[in-house]
Amino acid sequence: MITYVLTLIGNTEPEPLLPVHTDLVCSQLELNCKLDWLAEDEACDLIFPSELSAAEITRQALIALEGTNIDAACIPVRGRRKHILISDMDSTIIDQECIDELGAAIGVGSQISRITKAVVSGEMDFPRALRQRMALMKGMEYSLLERVYKERITVKAGARTLVRTMRHHGAYCILVSGGFSFFTSRIAKITGFHDHQANELTFVADKLTGEIAEPILGRSAKLDTLSRLCEIKGLSPTDVLAVGDGANDIEMIRAAGIGAAFHGSVALKNQANICINHADLTALLYIQGYRKSEFDLT
Repeated sequence: MITYVLTLIGNTEPEPLLPVHTDLVCSQLELNCKLDWLAEDEACDLIFPSELSAAEITRQALIALEGTNIDAACIPVRGRRKHILISDMDSTIIDQECIDELGAAIGVGSQISRITKAVVSGEMDFPRALRQRMALMKGMEYSLLERVYKERITVKAGARTLVRTMRHHGAYCILVSGGFSFFTSRIAKITGFHDHQANELTFVADKLTGEIAEPILGRSAKLDTLSRLCEIKGLSPTDVLAVGDGANDIEMIRAAGIGAAFHGSVALKNQANICINHADLTALLYIQGYRKSEFDLT
């Protein structure tokens, strides 16, 4: 049998995690539960051996928690804390899709967001979709990108804490996006990532050409980055936490030891071994066994 840890995560504002929730889960799984609280009213662990799969344990826990805003995630205890964090940016580390915000700033937001939704759901090939959206933004001035970043882009709750806590405890953290390095460079700096990778915009006379520099960074490039970092650092993909929200993240999510869909699309949830639907990004710290007292809140 494998020894698993089932982590339950609430939210102290809309729905704190209470003993009634843990009792429901223990009853569903027929466990004599001993709880380890990682944060009062917010997160706890149940550790137990089982012949069931992690996916089945999670499924049963979510049945017990149906109708609540409590997340549940099950992974093996062994190797729980990860040494690499690789994260998507748009709608994962930030609240927005940057390309949609750029489109809205020049009056083509509805056209661009329609294409973005098709990409996130896996209905459209990413490189083709990116080229189509870039063509709609031809002629945009560089100064408008600065304005969009300052006025429209916000960091998701828990993002800084996730990155800085993992970094403080020795993990290497990289932001990998199918978006643009103009934004990843700035977001990586303010949230604490070691490095970032994204697509490069092309300008002539400080105006977008409507084209994107090749090669386009898409889902296979994210997986390549994960594999390359593991080789450089002498680690395995099982040592990686990967997080994203859309179909473009599927390959890296499938490869990682913890592959997390964060408020993700159905296409990604079907491939992830962890799904966070309610909590903020600090849930990914609790899943690794970090106590709130260990969080880097600077």
